Amino acid sequence: MAIRYWLGVVQLDHVLRGVAGGFAQVNHGARAPLERMGAADGFVFYSPRASYPDGEPLKQFTAVGRLADDEVFQVTQGPAMQGPASDFKPWRRRVEWDHDAVATPVRPLLGALDFTRDRPDWGYQLRRGLIELTRHDFELIRRQMRPSPGETRPSAASRRITMAR
Repeated sequence: MAIRYWLGVVQLDHVLRGVAGGFAQVNHGARAPLERMGAADGFVFYSPRASYPDGEPLKQFTAVGRLADDEVFQVTQGPAMQGPASDFKPWRRRVEWDHDAVATPVRPLLGALDFTRDRPDWGYQLRRGLIELTRHDFELIRRQMRPSPGETRPSAASRRITMAR
C-alpha cells in the first residue's frame, strides 16, 4: 500500500501529551479517521492555539512523525479527561515522533504548500480536524521543522517548559 500523509489539527497542550506518550489522537478521539491511515504514513500536527478554548494563538506545525504500525487502539483516560458519564475512551495510533523537530509557523509557508497556495480560505478545511496532505507538503513541513546546523530555535522540550509556566 502506498504511503500517505496526514495533518491533524489539535491544540498544543494535547499535541505535547501525544508526543510524550508516542501516539496521535484526532477529532475528539474518533476511530474512523485513524482507520484510514497505514503503517509508515507521515503525520503532522498543526496547532491553531496553545490550549482550548482561549489559549494563546499559535498557528504552527507542532509535531511530525511516522505511524508506527497498523493498529488503532482505544484507551481509558484518567479522571481528569473522562466525560460526564466517565465514558470517554478515545482511539489512538502509535507514532514515532521526531523529537528533534521544532514548532514552525504556517504563515511563511502559505505560498509554497499545496493545501494553502492560492487559497485565502485555506484554514476552513482544517475545521475537519484531519486532512490528507500531498507528499510535497509533508516533506516541506518536515524540512522546515528541522533546524539547520548552527540555527537556534526553541525545541519542543523548551516550548513545553514555557507553556507549563
